[in-house]
Parts: sequence; C-alpha cells; structure tokens
Amino acid sequence: MPISWIIFIGIAVVSFIVQQSLQSKFKKYSKIPLSNGMTGRDVAMQMLHDNGIYDVQVTSTQGHLTDHYNPANKTVNLSESVYASNSVAAAAVAAHECGHAVQHAHAYAPLTLRSKLVPAVNFASQWMQWLLLAGIIMVNSFPQLLLAGIVLFAMTTVFSFVTLPVEINASKRALVWLSSAGITNSYNHNQAEDALRSAAYTYVVAALGSLATLVYYIMIFMGRRD
Repeated sequence: MPISWIIFIGIAVVSFIVQQSLQSKFKKYSKIPLSNGMTGRDVAMQMLHDNGIYDVQVTSTQGHLTDHYNPANKTVNLSESVYASNSVAAAAVAAHECGHAVQHAHAYAPLTLRSKLVPAVNFASQWMQWLLLAGIIMVNSFPQLLLAGIVLFAMTTVFSFVTLPVEINASKRALVWLSSAGITNSYNHNQAEDALRSAAYTYVVAALGSLATLVYYIMIFMGRRD
C-alpha cells in the first residue's frame, strides 16, 4: 500500500476518533449544570458586555454543534442545545464563540486575515474539485489543469491553518473569562477546558488532512510523464 494512502487512512481514523470524542464529551458535560443557572445565551451576553461589546446580537440557530460567530452581521449564533442550556458545555461553547466577537472588536490579526480569505476560499471550493478531477485525467496531456486545481486547493489548506490560531485564541479568551467572571469554578473549569480542547483537535486534524491531500496532488503533478 502506498505511503500516501496509509497517511490518508491514518488521518481519517484519527478524525473519526476526535469527532466521536468531541460528541461524547459534549454529551457528558451537557448533563452537568452550572451552579448559577445561567444559560448559553446568558453567558454569551455577559461575556460580550464585560468586554464592552454591545453591537453583537446573540441568536439561536438550528442544528447540533452549529455554533459560530458571523463577523459580517455581528451575530453570535448558538445551537439550540447551547442557547437555552445551563450546562458547563453550553457555557464553554457560548464563551468560545464570544471569544471570536472579542477578537473582531480588537482586530485580532489572524481573524482579520481569515475573513479576507473567505471570498477566495469560497471561489476555490466551488471549482477545485472539478479542476483536480479533470487535471488527474489529463495530467499528461494538459497538466495545467491539475496545477490550477492544486493552487485552489492550496488556498483552502492555508485557510485551515490560519483558522487554528483563531480557534485556539478564542478558547483561551473564553477560559480566562469564564474563570475570572466566576461562571466556572474549581469543580467544573477543567471540564469546560476539556470540552474546548477536544473541539480544537478537530481543527488540527482537518488542517493536517488538508495538507496531506495537497501533498498527494502535488506528488501526482510532479510524477506525471512529460
């Protein structure tokens, strides 16, 4: 079996394990209530206000673990299982998403860069698979197609790695605030930290998987017969 396939299978297995671990920990920590009874929405609102942010709305969105911050319309979008829940997991997720809002307010450089990359990444995501497929089929007769696909795929890989510091920093901001604001205590702070750490691992695995795939396509391009 080629080493490239071993790497892909290894990353796929690790990704599955990380996703299952995240789901398991979120489910576990969702059953542990905060002593103060605050919901995910309450936590989000307080963190925003404690950081002097009053122009960001907190909304509920459908789905599971679909929580995200939208810098375009300044909204912290919390999934239904986070928005109305008063669990440790909900507090951690809500604070993490507000961490992005704080980054935005302070013009955090990696977040600014990621936002600027979004249009290019959206374009690349729309066309790269077609170019890569056509490029592999015509690699010997028209290698420029594969090269174009590789360039577009490289944009998404760069985006994945730029995302890492954004997500890790948001979690750090969240954990510091959760502790300083008294939302978490000595009994449940480690649980909030564990939940956010598991979420961060998913981004690390995704970035490494994207890099491995990019290298694979480059190897195909470099190994073509002229």
